[in-house]
Amino acid sequence: MTLTPMIQSCILHFGEMGSRWGINRTVGQMYALLVLSKEPLCADDMTEALGISRSNVSMGLKELMSWELVKLQHRPGERKEFYSAPGDVWDIAKTLIEQRRKREIDPTLSTLRNLLIEQPANAEEEYAQQRMREMHELIEMITLWTQEIQRLDSANLGKLLKLGSSIGKVLDMKDRLLGGKKESTK
Repeated sequence: MTLTPMIQSCILHFGEMGSRWGINRTVGQMYALLVLSKEPLCADDMTEALGISRSNVSMGLKELMSWELVKLQHRPGERKEFYSAPGDVWDIAKTLIEQRRKREIDPTLSTLRNLLIEQPANAEEEYAQQRMREMHELIEMITLWTQEIQRLDSANLGKLLKLGSSIGKVLDMKDRLLGGKKESTK
């Protein structure tokens, strides 16, 4: 793959953003390269294109595989392993959401559940437990919502996101039609 200035700029940016996303710079650059590449790449291709060591590429590929963000492919007559990113950016987003849920949200919910079953020792712990309950309920609602969202196909996901602020208007209209209590949509 030829790294034109535009492609190189995107790869460098993904590298810089990697640390903010919880991955290192090299892994961010590798993933950007795979996402932007029309054809699957082998480790040697990535080493050459990015100017990084083969061992860094190997470690980065292991990390990307653990996140389920790349697919391993074999080509007839080739001994090398080739890697590609999913073709649909929605699939990438769904995978990232699922992996972050497993790594960050699920352990938090588990910790909060364990703390909520403990008997509070004093008023401070009772108050803290109430706040933990609120956090648990919110995180659980968001988790259930994202799981439902992940079941949608790409076309419907796009339609849902394009609704944007119109969702609040739909909920307001529902309340007016059904005479229900108006809830804050902000």
